[in-house]
Amino acid sequence: VLNNDKLTVHWNSSTLEVLGETEVEGARIRNSVTGEESIIKSSAFFVAIGHKPNTGMFKEYLKMDDHGYLITHPDSTHTDVNGVYVCGDAQDSKYRQAVTAAGTGCMAALDAERYLTEKGII
Repeated sequence: VLNNDKLTVHWNSSTLEVLGETEVEGARIRNSVTGEESIIKSSAFFVAIGHKPNTGMFKEYLKMDDHGYLITHPDSTHTDVNGVYVCGDAQDSKYRQAVTAAGTGCMAALDAERYLTEKGII
């Protein structure tokens, strides 16, 4: 991205409004450092919320890799702690997209429901 002359990264910026009636025509943004607002022309829009998992508080309790992603059993949301399930960007170092986070969120909810049912809690 940084080496592509056709793309511009707007660091430290928040989107205030996506512009366009039937398709994306641009966005109004605010620089969080300077407070300056500007309008950028664009035919596409992609939001990157963050690239570091916010998992530090679990370091003493759950296994994680060197980058802070929590480790789950293959093809599941199960951790090594019974009844603890992990989903979304906390464990997904590959895709890191809202739609995949929603999918693993659903998986974790189903896993938790099964766990609670098996324990007779619900």
